[in-house]
Amino acid sequence: MAGTGAFAIIMAACGTSTGSTSASATVPAGLSVSSFDASFSAMAQLKGLTAAGSGLVGVILPDTTSSTRYVAFDEPYLKQAFTAAGYSSSQFKIDNAQGDDAKELALAQADITQGAKVLIFDPLDSTVGAQIQQYAQSHGVKTISYDRATFQGTKTYYVSFDNVQVGKLIGKGFKECVTAWGVSSPKVFTLNGGEDTDPNAVSFAQGYNSEIWGKTDTPLPAGTTNSNGYTLVGDKITPGWTNATGQTIFQQAYTANKSINATVEANDGLGNAVITVLKNSGVAAKKVPTTGQDATLQGMVNVLQNYQCGSVYKAVYLEAQDAVALATILRAGQTPPPALLNGTTKPPTGVSGNEQPASLLVPIWVNASNMNSTVIKDKFVDKTQLCTQAGASACTAAGIS
Repeated sequence: MAGTGAFAIIMAACGTSTGSTSASATVPAGLSVSSFDASFSAMAQLKGLTAAGSGLVGVILPDTTSSTRYVAFDEPYLKQAFTAAGYSSSQFKIDNAQGDDAKELALAQADITQGAKVLIFDPLDSTVGAQIQQYAQSHGVKTISYDRATFQGTKTYYVSFDNVQVGKLIGKGFKECVTAWGVSSPKVFTLNGGEDTDPNAVSFAQGYNSEIWGKTDTPLPAGTTNSNGYTLVGDKITPGWTNATGQTIFQQAYTANKSINATVEANDGLGNAVITVLKNSGVAAKKVPTTGQDATLQGMVNVLQNYQCGSVYKAVYLEAQDAVALATILRAGQTPPPALLNGTTKPPTGVSGNEQPASLLVPIWVNASNMNSTVIKDKFVDKTQLCTQAGASACTAAGIS
């Protein structure tokens, strides 16, 4: 779960120090999580640090199948951030583990053999994350856990969006949708993400459960209620974030209890799984709220067609710049400023590990009212594809033309 922490204590635990540097190799004044934008202009301020540092920065992305973002967005944005910060092509390396734990570990080991001083990696799961971190630490290499946290060791940092806040946005958007769609006496079913392997999924659930039910436990027991007249019918985990499994879970729940008239989902894929069941059961648009995150094309289509309330958008270009900025500071032997390491992340209850310093970016709730000014403006979702699938009239109604 993300939160603020005592920066001095954290940095001492991470073993960082300022060292001696020239004026051109100091951390830019005022560098913070809000320094980054679509222009990548903040990265040029890091060129002195890039020149002062040494060694490779290795980047390992997790796969090409669970989300198209890693190929379509993370890799090109990371390259753009490195280049804008003054790196030559030989000073950074970006690979993809193709969904294979053994390959992800092997890529990390290969990067370290080739002289990596910092690793940026998105762990496929907590097991391989711990293996990579332990191997890196034994070789004096600092690690940045990218998008998913690794709760091991003393030289690990975390770059992501505030995961509890992501969940709170889902919960708030859900409640607003229940009201806007006129859902009476909500009988709620929650379809969580892969809490069996992904600590982020726990944080998301803590966020939306706190917003909706005033509790941070997950999953919550059926029969939970709140002061707004909501009743929880069921709350289930989707192992491994597998959409087909999530669809089966919801199909069984809905078959057994047709009173379900409001749903909460941890991402757009699970939202679409629920929507598929609802459509197959003859449920019309704007009747049963669903939620999500990742602002996928399918998710945005479902929003415009009034089957999904909204989705949490996490601008990848911000995350890529944040990770490269932190890596550049660490590679140069410098101390990251408090405004960049603006929080901490710690393992959920029952998960082994320790608290890590974190750089937490701000997510955005996207619905039809701001879709044009967010995901369309950023070209995160292709406007032509969106309007072809959602319908020209739906795009026009949302101000997308």
